Amino acid sequence: MDLKVANKISKIAPSLTLAIDAKLKQMIADGIKVYGFGAGEPDFDTPEYIRIAAIEAINKGFTRYTAAQGTVELRKAICEKLERDNGLKYNPNQIIVSSGAKHSLTNTFAAILNAGDEVIVPVPYWVSYTEIIKLNDGIPVLVETKKENNFKMTKEELLAAITDKTKAILINSPSNPTGAIYTEEELRDIADIAVAKNLYVVSDEIYERLTYDGKEHVSIAALGDAIKELTIVINGMSKAYAMTGWRIGYAAANEKLVKAMSSVQSHAVSHPCSIAQYASTIALIGPQDDVANMLKEFAVRRDYMYKRLSGMEGLSCIMPEGAFYVYVDITSYIGREFCGEIIKSSLDFAQIMLEKGQVAVIPGSAFGTDNFIRLSYATSMEKIQAGLDKFEAFVNENLR
Repeated sequence: MDLKVANKISKIAPSLTLAIDAKLKQMIADGIKVYGFGAGEPDFDTPEYIRIAAIEAINKGFTRYTAAQGTVELRKAICEKLERDNGLKYNPNQIIVSSGAKHSLTNTFAAILNAGDEVIVPVPYWVSYTEIIKLNDGIPVLVETKKENNFKMTKEELLAAITDKTKAILINSPSNPTGAIYTEEELRDIADIAVAKNLYVVSDEIYERLTYDGKEHVSIAALGDAIKELTIVINGMSKAYAMTGWRIGYAAANEKLVKAMSSVQSHAVSHPCSIAQYASTIALIGPQDDVANMLKEFAVRRDYMYKRLSGMEGLSCIMPEGAFYVYVDITSYIGREFCGEIIKSSLDFAQIMLEKGQVAVIPGSAFGTDNFIRLSYATSMEKIQAGLDKFEAFVNENLR
């Protein structure tokens, strides 16, 4: 018998970012010198006090099941963080800790979507948003944003996308891949529409600690009680604390929603890793000097990468306000010959650059905009300088 996988799985695209990162690591394992600007992972070690806390957890025997929703201690620490940093008051019953922010998003859409419900997603978007929505029987409705507006969705664009099937609006600020940050005024426009139309807002704030030039992150949930009730705040430990492999994310929402998300999680994974939860509690209540130091280094790298890329012939990009990516417009390269092949897409460019140029970049098609590539500056300045030297020389020698 020819048994087939579920129909919805056939519609899910694999992650291009992880696929390119896997190819990069294989080339390195094969002894090939490759420069990687792909995966969004801080190159810093997890701060020492957090690592010590994890060892302490193991030695204390904190290795057993926790509550599905997360430990009370961590949920209390998250509440303190949200009030301190974002002006948001939640109680521990309004917090759920999950196995990474991606898992928090999966729990969210599992809890709020019925088959056929629509979720508005501004383009460009993080690669997994659309696939997580589809996995939970929802329909991503893509809203094309404009480069001249720093790729941020306007209220007019939002209103035009809303139908009687719309269930939620997804926003990501600071943004992956563009680094754009929504201003308070722009968020108020979205909040007013969400409240008027009674729509959920899923606010991915994973890069909130990584902002530059005095730009401030504002959580849309902080703009009033009505929008707070409709908002699911998504955050986690991976980016700010260099804890990608620890897999701790969290969501804050109204108690009814969190209870539903906890039910989903209890059957899917039981709960996040107990040791990582213990360490995350210490991370949030402990000294924040390491976070500040990482941000300073990211700012130096951003400035350098932006200046280098902007100065290369045929490329243009917008200065990122947050996160650790530069989104580069390669429109002038499309249709030209590169290493004997015609570049028809960002994927063509990225594949040639990796396989023949030994430089890994992420094609914009992964984010819904095909004439762009994304470069991450979450790597050392030495590697950024050498990698961009290699990138520029290879393009100059091989692009016709």
